[in-house]
Amino acid sequence: MFSDKLRLLRQETGLTQTQTAERVGISWRTYQDLEAGKYPSYVTLLKIADTFQVSVDWLMGRTEDREVHQL
Repeated sequence: MFSDKLRLLRQETGLTQTQTAERVGISWRTYQDLEAGKYPSYVTLLKIADTFQVSVDWLMGRTEDREVHQL
């Protein structure tokens, strides 16, 4: 589920895996592992959510709402 959403975000923005990894601030190999099904560390999860401006809950499949809600 996470890997599918990550791939979807990358494809929607028209980026390669390498370009996405650079924007997120992780290695290409780490990014490749994430698209292959590995779950991210907490820090990496936050970086991905911030980069694509989506909620962590959406990335992790807890909601269908992509928006980040501020308290």
